[in-house]
Amino acid sequence: MPLVILCGLPASGKSSRERELQRYLEETAKIPVIVLSDCVHFGGLSKTELYSSSAAEKNLRAAVKSDIQRSISKETVVIVDALNYIKGYRYEIWCIAKSSKTPQCMIWCNTPIETAKSWNSSMPIAQQYSPEVYDALVMRFEPPDSQNRWENPLFTVLPEDVLPFNDILASLLNRQPPPPNQSTQSQPLAPVNYLHELDKVTQNITAAILSSQLNGQPGDKIIVPGIVEPIAFGQKISAPELSRLRRQFISHSRTRPVENLDRIPLVFIEYLKNTVK
Repeated sequence: MPLVILCGLPASGKSSRERELQRYLEETAKIPVIVLSDCVHFGGLSKTELYSSSAAEKNLRAAVKSDIQRSISKETVVIVDALNYIKGYRYEIWCIAKSSKTPQCMIWCNTPIETAKSWNSSMPIAQQYSPEVYDALVMRFEPPDSQNRWENPLFTVLPEDVLPFNDILASLLNRQPPPPNQSTQSQPLAPVNYLHELDKVTQNITAAILSSQLNGQPGDKIIVPGIVEPIAFGQKISAPELSRLRRQFISHSRTRPVENLDRIPLVFIEYLKNTVK
């Protein structure tokens, strides 16, 4: 099910918006919800202590990201209630949603700084950010931008706004998830003996080409193992060059395996023909 990312300044009302959305989804839309809050990973530290330590803050983001990876499923909507103030971190979360083939949306609690500061001051002392830490987080906050594909659709809400529940629900249920690409999709599993066969076949073909070129001329037909029809190159290929091309082909084929082992000779020859000019 979809992912909802909340972001905003400290004390900008994210948790209140999370509760409103959760109540709507569960009671009106009848959709189960999982809420992931960063505060469960504070480990006894206050907000000031945690955000005064770059190491502790980094560990906090990693813990929340792990929660997201574990919680995404087909049965529930996952709401992430955290600062999420770093653009690159929001991109990482989007990649998780993309690899899980689920849509996401972002809700930006765009509360004016002075209002958010006032809300922070009205909290119990133990739950406040110190003025120094608060100002530092404001300086580091990177506002979301709907022009970024990982921050679209973006719902920007001010303190006096009512959450656009219908639009949020439509963005979660009616949008197609972003298509997977190589960076977010698992590669197909190769046979156990794939690398061994790859090395052996390409080595035999390389040896056959070098042997034929010793007594032949450019353009002569060459018989190579695994290929029925003789092949020809427009020019001789030196041993170092052929060795380099073989290494490139093996490296390429590690991440994009040839599905049928019997096709390795043909694919390797085609690779050489397209590469040697």
